[in-house]
Amino acid sequence: MALVVYWYDCVCFGIVAAAFLGSLWVLWRKEAASRCEDDSVYESLLAAQQDADGFVHATPTAHVGSNQLWTSCWKGVHPGWLVLTRFVSFAVLAGFLSWDIVEWDASIFVYYTEWTFALVMVYFGLGTVISAYGCWVCLNTPLPENGARAEFLKSDVEESRTENSGTYKENNVRDKIKLQSHHAQEEFQRRAGFWGYLMQTIYQTCAGAVILTDIVFWCVIVPFLSNSHLGLNTLMGCMHTLNAMFLILDTLLNSLPFPWFRLAYFVQWSCLYVVFQWVLHACGFTWWPYPFLELNTPWAPLWYFALALVHIPCYGMYALIVKAKNSILPRLFPHAFVRSY
Repeated sequence: MALVVYWYDCVCFGIVAAAFLGSLWVLWRKEAASRCEDDSVYESLLAAQQDADGFVHATPTAHVGSNQLWTSCWKGVHPGWLVLTRFVSFAVLAGFLSWDIVEWDASIFVYYTEWTFALVMVYFGLGTVISAYGCWVCLNTPLPENGARAEFLKSDVEESRTENSGTYKENNVRDKIKLQSHHAQEEFQRRAGFWGYLMQTIYQTCAGAVILTDIVFWCVIVPFLSNSHLGLNTLMGCMHTLNAMFLILDTLLNSLPFPWFRLAYFVQWSCLYVVFQWVLHACGFTWWPYPFLELNTPWAPLWYFALALVHIPCYGMYALIVKAKNSILPRLFPHAFVRSY
């Protein structure tokens, strides 16, 4: 049985199409424009541009430095701790998703919850690999700032040295560091550009999606729309808690920026899920996993419009968490915290 289309369904199609096209326009204005600002070989989400003297220029807001993908915003915290937390998060989430599949089989992926849960897993899996590789680069690449710091400490102890001599040695150390680290840095920047961009995109998509799924589950489904699968039980309770908990923990530790315009990826993710549901029903699938996605009611346009609007506060709530992190924590821990941006 094919999907029967009513006039109000066309309004729903228009709402989703407008949201998708609008998000594409935002990304074209922000992402594409920022990429065209500089055509340097170092330009990517993973790497800031370096000049001939080795100094790093400021990058556009759409970009993040390579070290931000695998370093912590807390001074003195080894990047290995971020690898560990991301790996543990991935393993725990994989365990719960496997439990869910064993309990209900692969058809469970008709739900937006499982889509988002799997996406969060992908983020932590990709983050673990990139963090581990970043740690390897860190261990095999002397950091310029560490070399400079060591040189300044040495000059403080050896007070008998002249200022000119200290300056000469400092420059000499920096030159040696550049020669030793150039090839490792260049390889990392060229190879990881795409994956770093993908990691940042998935991170910000997950941020809005986990807030949306958890709010809908706890505030709408549990009180009003419970069924055999979506009812409150241990599995569903954990799946609608751990996804946000692990992501917020990662946010409190990582150095990733959180620009507002990447709300567009979150919108596209939801549009993709809705289109997936439409295709299923056009192929004869008659059951809707979420009643508010049904098209056979005159109220459907209002539901779809409300769902489109709710993406803004959901993404905004996570943006507030990141803003609070960068505003409050530096005041509480001025000597231990480094702003993400």
